[in-house]
Amino acid sequence: MKRRCFLKSALALTAAPACQPLLVRAASADLPEISKPTPLTFPQGFLWGTATAAYQVEGAVRADGRGPSVWDTFAHTPGKTYQGETADIADDFYHLYKEDIALMKELGTQTFRFSIAWPRVFPEGTGKPNPKGLDFYKRLLDTLDSAGIAPYATLFHWDLPQALQDRGGWTNIATSHAFADYAAYVVGQLSDRIQHWMTINEFDSFIDAGYATGESAPGLKLPRKDVMQARHYAVLAHGLAVQAIRSASERPIKVGLAEDISGAMPAIQDAPHIRAAEQAIREINAQYITVILEGRYTDLYLRNLGADAPHFTPEELKIISSPIDFLGINVYTTQEAAPADTPEGFAIIPRPATYPHASSDWLFITPQALYWTPKLVSQIWGVKEIYITENGYSSDDILRPDGRVLDTDRIDFCATTFSSSIAASPRACRSGVTSYGASSTTTSGPMDSRNALASSTSISKPKSELQSCPMISTGS
Repeated sequence: MKRRCFLKSALALTAAPACQPLLVRAASADLPEISKPTPLTFPQGFLWGTATAAYQVEGAVRADGRGPSVWDTFAHTPGKTYQGETADIADDFYHLYKEDIALMKELGTQTFRFSIAWPRVFPEGTGKPNPKGLDFYKRLLDTLDSAGIAPYATLFHWDLPQALQDRGGWTNIATSHAFADYAAYVVGQLSDRIQHWMTINEFDSFIDAGYATGESAPGLKLPRKDVMQARHYAVLAHGLAVQAIRSASERPIKVGLAEDISGAMPAIQDAPHIRAAEQAIREINAQYITVILEGRYTDLYLRNLGADAPHFTPEELKIISSPIDFLGINVYTTQEAAPADTPEGFAIIPRPATYPHASSDWLFITPQALYWTPKLVSQIWGVKEIYITENGYSSDDILRPDGRVLDTDRIDFCATTFSSSIAASPRACRSGVTSYGASSTTTSGPMDSRNALASSTSISKPKSELQSCPMISTGS
């Protein structure tokens, strides 16, 4: 039909609305019955959960003997956070945790990943512990147990006690040993109720962002050599803590960490590109997860650093690579890799300006990351037990007059991600990943000073009603 005739017919239909029901009925009579879609399910044993970080949600920063952290100092420094936000109150999880856990139970989640605030337990970082600080986590664990939700505890999510930072923070090896002592004490007190322990969350978020670019606490811009040494002391702290946790535990437990692995996926799904993605993941993550899983820094990493390479001993590398039982991966996005005739053997494909992304300019929408990142990690290092410890989406939420948010873009992201993860989980399991779980994240503090939207969604009832699906929320 010519366009002019089509427009003429359309106008005729508009002028005669009484005819439309007849047309609809006639058209419906010719349509076949639509069959119901075949449901896609996750493997048995797949775990759904939610995740938080102490400074982002607890509030009560001066309650019950808690000492200051680097984030308290940073957030109260003018110009360091968006609109001067602090987490002095945040979601007030310290007082509202029972209501929040009731929401988790209503969602039907099976796990809750939370972090323990180092300065709440050791206000000065070392020395005498604070019983009232630890009592909060005992009450939290009691409530989780009553709700039938399994706890997954992270020992360090960036809130270094300020007293340790005053003595050099992560540039001082004494901090590594202080962390191991703190880990041993906490595990000795709580291992009867927590089976899964994570040492550290996202090294680059507190080392590179805290000591190199200064965009996160403690807000320093140190020479590269000092930053490289801080990286080494941080992974050494992880290894020391793994050993301390195993020694202090009163029962069999599982130890791992949560790392924001810089992912890569093949730009084309053929053998050379998959190999390039493997090389990219190993080299891009040489400073953290590679040395933890291999017990060595890659030759390329050390060669590129030259005189700025960290000082280390064979014994330290052995400690750093202390065996772990599982690996948590924080998966938000990834990047395409291709083979290249370079010393690295790969090239990261530049993204065009039109590449889809969320409100956060760094959060490019790549649902394939949920398959390729754990798949390649398992393939490279033989990791068998993997948890997606964070996944999320930042949205420029608009409040309706009734105070609700219609999460149209987040729901679309959710649907796309679910489709990918439903496809990924069985494929990953067939590839040898024997345990696989997903956590959403919820934030309400200033910990991502790059983007105000990092604090746009919360599961704390007094703050807002939960509008997102269980897996997807804003990233921590």
